[in-house]
Amino acid sequence: MASILVLYFILFSTLFSSLNGKFSEQFPLAISTKRMEKMTRLNFYFHDVLSGSSPTAILIAGPSSKMANKFGSTFMIDDPLTEGPEPTSKLVGRAQGMYSLASQHDIGLLMVMDFAFVEGMYNGSTLSILGRNPVLNTVREMPIVGGSGLFRYARGYALARTVSADQKTGNAVVEYNISVVHF
Repeated sequence: MASILVLYFILFSTLFSSLNGKFSEQFPLAISTKRMEKMTRLNFYFHDVLSGSSPTAILIAGPSSKMANKFGSTFMIDDPLTEGPEPTSKLVGRAQGMYSLASQHDIGLLMVMDFAFVEGMYNGSTLSILGRNPVLNTVREMPIVGGSGLFRYARGYALARTVSADQKTGNAVVEYNISVVHF
């Protein structure tokens, strides 16, 4: 009985899904019951360098220098991701994207970035973050909203914890613990 219902649904949806224009077409697919989701956990360190001769984060937009809290400042990043907190630790990927000071009341960043991995079985795969990072909290949680490669259809969360931050230079090392579900 269930297979008759599935066949009826496929035939019905096929008849009514054709488009006169060819912008998009949909094709019925058999649903696999053998597809398994995986849970992956990652731990690495994000190195945000705003100073020196080779910064990994640069200001691309910002308010007038008269604003004390720098609300609206936006930075483009290409930060190294390493196995350990030391800058010389093994490179496992890069954080590429941007963050902006999005709060007028505290230090809350809007993070829009991909973690592009270059090591081991994750080489060529990415995870995407889009969310709020309340920097002064000891631990911050941000959503993983997607991914590519081995992380296709990823969803999950990232926990960030500042390991070190230099108030004078703005340089910071942040530990990321990520849990994602993907196919």
